[in-house]
Amino acid sequence: MKDPQEKAESSEDLSQMVIGQGPCTWLLLLLLGLILLFPVLEEGVFARTLLGVLFSTVLLVGAFATRQTRRGFIFRLGLALLGVGFQWAALWTASVAILDLAGIFYAASLAVSFSGVLRYILKRGPITTDKLHGALAGYIMLAFVWAFIYALVEESSAGSFGPGPLDFVQPGTFFKLIYFSFTTLTTTGYGDLIPLTNHARSLVMVEEFSGVFYVGVVIARLAGLYPSSQTQ
Repeated sequence: MKDPQEKAESSEDLSQMVIGQGPCTWLLLLLLGLILLFPVLEEGVFARTLLGVLFSTVLLVGAFATRQTRRGFIFRLGLALLGVGFQWAALWTASVAILDLAGIFYAASLAVSFSGVLRYILKRGPITTDKLHGALAGYIMLAFVWAFIYALVEESSAGSFGPGPLDFVQPGTFFKLIYFSFTTLTTTGYGDLIPLTNHARSLVMVEEFSGVFYVGVVIARLAGLYPSSQTQ
């Protein structure tokens, strides 16, 4: 059995693992900040500008968060810059068409960054702070990817989600889809926002499956990487 000193050292190592920092740590903090600040940064030009800055920072940090090949980095950075460019163009022109393009590139950029984070946390090696934070950041990015997908579906086929109409010109509309995506991903399902068409329902089922699969795979992988205690 471990003596008290060994137990204390193990607890200290675990605490250092949780409170440390790295690229994925900053990505996680930005994503959490985006979730918390989104509701108060949708009304007014200045607030929307700050929201745009935060969204842009998330994409750019996501492009740099994990190690990658030169070609992969250029591709990831290119997607992020396109998303940022279309976002700011939509912000200043108030064009719905440009906003749709921004949503497409945002979803693609976050999906590519998510795949990079997933490969990083499943890679062989010791569990680090950055891997733990990367696992959480990846889960949040997955929810954001689905939120953008739902927004594009609603734009192309109005009335896919309800019960009331979703008008993306009105503040708070996209945040409703982020909220819906998280409740779907975690299989909480409050029911205040629901899919109304079969096409939307099929996407929701895929997201539910992806959330369960992500949690199962990541927990199993991290549990396999964590050093088992040895009895004496």
